[in-house]
Amino acid sequence: MEIETLAIESLIPYVRNSRTHSDAQVAQIAASIREFGFTNPVLIDGDGGIIAGHGRVMAARKLGIPEVPCIRLAHLTDTQKRAYIIADNKLALNAGWDAELLQLELTDLHSDNFNMDLLGFDAADLSAAMGFEDELAASEVDSEPFHGDASDKFQLMIEFATEQALAAEYERCKREGLPCKIIQ
Repeated sequence: MEIETLAIESLIPYVRNSRTHSDAQVAQIAASIREFGFTNPVLIDGDGGIIAGHGRVMAARKLGIPEVPCIRLAHLTDTQKRAYIIADNKLALNAGWDAELLQLELTDLHSDNFNMDLLGFDAADLSAAMGFEDELAASEVDSEPFHGDASDKFQLMIEFATEQALAAEYERCKREGLPCKIIQ
C-alpha cells in the first residue's frame, strides 16, 4: 500500500457514515494533528470516497490543511467498504486499558508537563485514570456523620496534586448538585 497526498476537496465523505463527530471532538483531533502531525492516513476507495478518517478530514479543514495523506483501498467491494466503515470505528471501541500501565504513563506525562488535554480524556476520566478518585475515597472518614441543623453550612478543604484532578472533582460535585467553588 502506498501513501498518496491528496487535496481534501477531492475526497468524498461517505453519506451514510454512522459515526458522528461533535465540534469538540473535531477540535480534539485538530489539536492532536497540530501537536503530533498528520500521523494516520485517511483510507479511501478507488474513487476517493472516504472509508476511514472522516474526523481527520474535518480537523484538517478546521486547520486549513489543503492536502492529507491517504491510502487507497481500491480492492474492497462495495459491501466490504460499507462493513469496514463500521468495523474500523467499532473495533477500536472494543479495546480496553491496562489501568496500572495507563496510570503510570499518565503520571509520567504529567510530570513532564505535557498538555494532558491532548490525550482526549475529559477531566473526570483523567482524574480516575491517574488514581486521584482512589485517593479521595481513601481520605473519607468512616465515623458517624455530624448531624447539624438544616441551616448549618459546613466546609471541607481538599488539596489536589493537579489542576485536572481539581477540575474533575469540581465537575463531579456540580453534577451531584453540591454547592461548590474553587478557591486558589
